[in-house]
Amino acid sequence: MSEQEIDVYIEQNLECVLEESWFRNIARRVLDAEDIALPVEIGLVITNTETVWQLNRTYRGKDEPTDVLAFPMFSQSEQERKLSFVAPPDGICHLGEVVISYPQAVQQAGKQGHGIEQELALLTVHGVLHLLGYDHEQFEEEQCMRAREVEILRGLYSARDKK
Repeated sequence: MSEQEIDVYIEQNLECVLEESWFRNIARRVLDAEDIALPVEIGLVITNTETVWQLNRTYRGKDEPTDVLAFPMFSQSEQERKLSFVAPPDGICHLGEVVISYPQAVQQAGKQGHGIEQELALLTVHGVLHLLGYDHEQFEEEQCMRAREVEILRGLYSARDKK
């Protein structure tokens, strides 16, 4: 397992039921599942709907709320080169940040009929996969990304059930 620095910030006024360590563990499981060998750094921000809405409007040109945004440090081709061949000068591959709307996650969990933990795990996995170069703009990409999400989440829950 490589060295993984995962910085988690949970906005203070949210009534988040999960700890920073829980989010860190989910992100680490994604990195491990993807066999990331370099030391990496990721930022995870758990915030409110308004902040994510503003980021979505500013950086994606979509004036609407969303559940998760990923801000990779590199384009997909740069990510492939960084993660496969080149160690950055400081030895840490800075992958980027994932921003999750906690209220949106609560709402979606209710609509989907599952718990907030399951929804936040999905959004964290989804965001980290985006930082690693996965996308869902094309149908084939979406199928690949969704299948990977299911596989990683299945591994998370089977490991938890074994405890």
